[in-house]
Amino acid sequence: MHGERSTSDKLWLVLKGLAMGAANKVPGVSGGVVAFVAGFYEEFIYSLQHINKKAFGLLLHGRFKSFWMYINGPFLGLLILGMIISYFSVSKILDYLIIHYELYVWSAFFGMILGSIYYIAKDFGEWNRKYVAYLLLGIIAGISISFLEPAKENDNLIFVFFCGIIGVSGMTLPGLSGSFILILLGNYVLLLVDSVNALSDTIIDIFQWDFSFTDNQERIRLLKVIAMFSLGSLVGLVSLSHLLGYVIKKYKSATYAVIIGFIAGSLGVVWPWKEKLFVLSPTGEKQLDANGRAIISGYERYFPEQFSTEVFFAILFIIIGIFIVLSLDWYQKTKISQKHG
Repeated sequence: MHGERSTSDKLWLVLKGLAMGAANKVPGVSGGVVAFVAGFYEEFIYSLQHINKKAFGLLLHGRFKSFWMYINGPFLGLLILGMIISYFSVSKILDYLIIHYELYVWSAFFGMILGSIYYIAKDFGEWNRKYVAYLLLGIIAGISISFLEPAKENDNLIFVFFCGIIGVSGMTLPGLSGSFILILLGNYVLLLVDSVNALSDTIIDIFQWDFSFTDNQERIRLLKVIAMFSLGSLVGLVSLSHLLGYVIKKYKSATYAVIIGFIAGSLGVVWPWKEKLFVLSPTGEKQLDANGRAIISGYERYFPEQFSTEVFFAILFIIIGIFIVLSLDWYQKTKISQKHG
């Protein structure tokens, strides 16, 4: 836990939250990797661990300041603020970029994950047979998940609650993309696009003193969905952090070896060169979801056959992605040397 933070530190925390929120929304990318690379993963996990019986006791007795300090509120609050801002801003930009510049977006993320693997592995220490076995276990798990077939959309509220618990895993488990898991569960568009847009529209309506949405059954359905998803995410975030906090404390090196392997295994999900595969009807037409969008059944990955301008820019974005992650490392080293200088 940190003491009083400077204004620049507070701003950096909000920006880190922005990056985590954006990463969580991109299938194949994990917000936990951002926390890991940006150097606040353990503080994040241990802060969430403090949301427990003692915290609720402080809250119920009206000791709000004690509660806020006990859960490391100044840290969590700024981080979550960044994530919330991200969902209504950065993630919208990402949606646009993925639609119009998909290859380059995947290339940049592929590079960032490559950089992350190097960043986490360089300080691991000595590798022995046991840790190599854990590393391989992580790689196999990561690859296996990337080749699973997606399910169909399901708006049952109990299932949506379960999706919240699973979907938030990307924030606490580096390498496990919560968004990709939601694609596999069939609910990515429902939970991270449609319901977020419905909430955004509702907030705008309320600010304009327009409550006509209360008669809109589809809007109400989506608001119920995002409420249940948010509740599941909160439950998942707290329960997973307790489990991870214990595991990291007891088996730190083994946990890190599995995480490095998992991140490496997830590279297949963000491989830039891939074709979408769609669910087809018996007549060979693309099947559509309730909102008229073609349902994706998976991806077919390939290597580019010839070197073109597009391939050159894709490789350039992979290098930029690696550079972004390594520049974070350089920034932190400079900051540490300035403190000790």
